Amino acid sequence: MPDDGRRYELVDGHLLVSPAPGLRHQKVVAKLVVRLDAECPDDLHVLPAPFAVRPSTSTELQPDVLVARDVDLTDKLLPVAPLLAVEVLSPSSVLVDANLKKSVYERMGVPSYWMIDPRELKLTVFELDADGRYELVAEVKGDDPFDAVRPFPVRVVPVELLGSLK
Repeated sequence: MPDDGRRYELVDGHLLVSPAPGLRHQKVVAKLVVRLDAECPDDLHVLPAPFAVRPSTSTELQPDVLVARDVDLTDKLLPVAPLLAVEVLSPSSVLVDANLKKSVYERMGVPSYWMIDPRELKLTVFELDADGRYELVAEVKGDDPFDAVRPFPVRVVPVELLGSLK
C-alpha cells in the first residue's frame, strides 16, 4: 500500500481507503492510549493505529486503538481478534465504523467494541453477549464516566479525551 497518509483496510477482499485523520480525532486517540495504558495489565498491550489486525488473507483492519494479549501479537500484526477495538469517528467514517466495521468485529469475536465521537464527546460501548452478538452496554457523553470492566477495569470520561481542546 502507498505511504500517503491514508489508511488502507481490507474487508472480505474489498479495499477501504480513509483520509488522514484530523486534530480532534488524533487527540482522542492519543489521550485514550495514555489512559488505557496506565491501567493495562502486563500481559496485555494497548496499541494505536496503524497496527494490522489480520484474521485472514481477505480481511485486515486497523482500529484506531486496540488492546491485545501479548501472546497473540507478532512483530508485524495481530492475527486474531483483539480484546478491544476502538474506532474514533470522523465525518467520513461514521457509516463504515457504525455498520461495516462493527459487523466485522462482531464476526471476528472482538469482545468489546467502542466508538468515540470527538464532536459530540460521546462514547458508545458494545460487548458480545452469550450468543456472540453485540449489545449496547453504555453510551456516555461529556463528563459522564464509563467504568469499563472489559478488557480490564478503567474509567474513561469522554470530555477528558480532548485535553485542552474543546
